[in-house]
Amino acid sequence: MRHLLSTRELDRATAVGILDVAEDMADVADREIKKLPTLRGKTVVNLFFEDSTRTRTSFEVAAKRLSSDLVNFSAKGSSLSKGESLKDTAQTLAAMGADAVVIRHASSGAAQVLAQSNWIDAAIINAGDGTHEHPTQALLDAFTMRRRIHGRASRGHDLDGLRVTIVGDILHSRVARSNVWLLQALGASVHLVAPATLLPSELANWPVTVGYDLDEAIRQSPDAIMMLRIQAERMSAAYFPNAREYGRQWGLDDERLARLGPDTMVMHPGPMNRGLEISAGAADSSRSTVLEQVANGVSIRMAVLYLLLASETVA
Repeated sequence: MRHLLSTRELDRATAVGILDVAEDMADVADREIKKLPTLRGKTVVNLFFEDSTRTRTSFEVAAKRLSSDLVNFSAKGSSLSKGESLKDTAQTLAAMGADAVVIRHASSGAAQVLAQSNWIDAAIINAGDGTHEHPTQALLDAFTMRRRIHGRASRGHDLDGLRVTIVGDILHSRVARSNVWLLQALGASVHLVAPATLLPSELANWPVTVGYDLDEAIRQSPDAIMMLRIQAERMSAAYFPNAREYGRQWGLDDERLARLGPDTMVMHPGPMNRGLEISAGAADSSRSTVLEQVANGVSIRMAVLYLLLASETVA
C-alpha cells in the first residue's frame, strides 16, 4: 500500500490488517509514556485546505506518538491564501523532504491528483476530499464497531453479519461513501435512510439497501445506527422544508433512542448538530460511541502512518 485514498481499494484482508495494527497502536495509549520511536526521522505534513478539528488534531497526535517530525500547513495564513497552486505547494513540500502528506481538500479527487502526479514522492493520505471519501474516518468507525462487539480480543475479526444503518445527508457525506465500501468489504450490510433529496444519484451502483423512513429502520433492529451531520455549507438549494421538519422525520430523538435495541450502537462522525440529527440524550447515552470514535481515530491514524512509512506489507 503506497497511499490511502479510498476505501474502495481495500479488500477484506487488508482492512482487517489495518484494524489489527490499530489494536497494537491502541495499547500505546495505556502506557505511561505514550510514544514509539517507529517514525523517527520521517516528516509528516498536515496539508489542510478546509477547516478541521478532530481529523487534523488526530493525525497530529498520531504522528507525534510515532516520533515523526510534523508540519502543520494550513491554507489560511500561508501562500495558498495568496493563490499558490496545489502543484507549487506539493513541490515545496517535496523540497522540504516530506515523507507523507495528509491532505484535506474541498475538491473531490484532490488527493488522487497529488498521488498520481510527479510533483512529490511521498505517501498521500486522503483526510477528506470534497464529497468523495474520508477513508480513515470509515476505518475508525469500523474499529469502534469491532471493539464494541469483541472488546480488546478483536484482532483478526471482521464485521461479518453486522447490520449498519446510516441516516441523514448521504448526498454530501464523504464519510457515508467511505463507510459503505469498507463495511461491505468487512462483511457488514448497510442500509441508508434519508429524504429522497439527500440521496446521491449513483446509488444503483452501491452495495446497500435504501429507505426513507427512520422509524421503519429502527423496527428492523440494526446493530449500529450512524447519524450524519447536515452539511449546510455544501448545500446550495433547499433539500428539506426546515430544520424542525428534518429533526421530526429523520432525527434520532430520545423517543426513538428508547426504541433501539439494548445493544445498538449510536454513532456520529462529528461535529454534531445536537437537536437536529441527534438529541443530547442520544449523543450522551451509554449506547453512544462518539467519544470512543474520537479516541480510536488516533489509533487508526497511527496504524495508517506506520503501514505507509515503516512497514513493507499491510496484512
